[in-house]
Amino acid sequence: MSTGVDPQDLPPGLALAWGLPAKTSKLGRTPSQSVEQVVEAAIDLADTDGFAALSMPKLAKKLGLTANAIYRYVRSRDELLVLVAETGWGPAPDLVSGAGHWRTAATTWTQAMIDRCDVHPWLVDLPVRGAPMTPNLLRWTEVILETFTGAGLSPKEAIQCALLLDLYARRIAGVRRDLTQNSADSVNSTTVQDFLLPLLHEHGYPIVAALMTDNDYSDDIDDTDVAFGLTRILDGIDVLLSGNRSHPSAAPAD
Repeated sequence: MSTGVDPQDLPPGLALAWGLPAKTSKLGRTPSQSVEQVVEAAIDLADTDGFAALSMPKLAKKLGLTANAIYRYVRSRDELLVLVAETGWGPAPDLVSGAGHWRTAATTWTQAMIDRCDVHPWLVDLPVRGAPMTPNLLRWTEVILETFTGAGLSPKEAIQCALLLDLYARRIAGVRRDLTQNSADSVNSTTVQDFLLPLLHEHGYPIVAALMTDNDYSDDIDDTDVAFGLTRILDGIDVLLSGNRSHPSAAPAD
């Protein structure tokens, strides 16, 4: 399908993400790889060595290509990152429908984001350059907007609530990733607690000391912690929905 827009005028990776042809450098012989193979290799590289490994020279080496040949497939690292994000996030989750099930749907959506980041921890390191524009990311957006507008929010309120959940999921995923990769001793270790507890009491940290004694002061973020924060967010959205139901025809303030 032709959109009537020159792909060269679009942001990097947008045309390729939508399956439309985009001009790449015409260097040497016929390409031996496909764009899809290049993206899969990049994802494998990031899964193994982290976001910092997503460089064009490293990707070319992994594929057995010369430094110049990689540009037959993607024009730049920016273009590569767009395609890697699109594939890494993958299809949006299936959400339960119906106005009465919006909390379940929102919980599923948020947890799916966190789960994707557990699979590909580098997703939280990808730069966010604006609103979603590629098919998978737009579908993630569309399904949560359907949930919120179906429950009674305006499209504007729905996108604001979606952003709130998005930020929460990314932050939780990022902290969990950092804790998993941390090689330092845990605050829950006997050695650390034996060192800290006397100091906490001596220097005026009685509440932290009590939490530590009861093993409630932890550097882990478990499912209970995630659920607690998400429930507080959803309670706030519920208040917004209740206000909309109470004033269905209220005119917007100037």
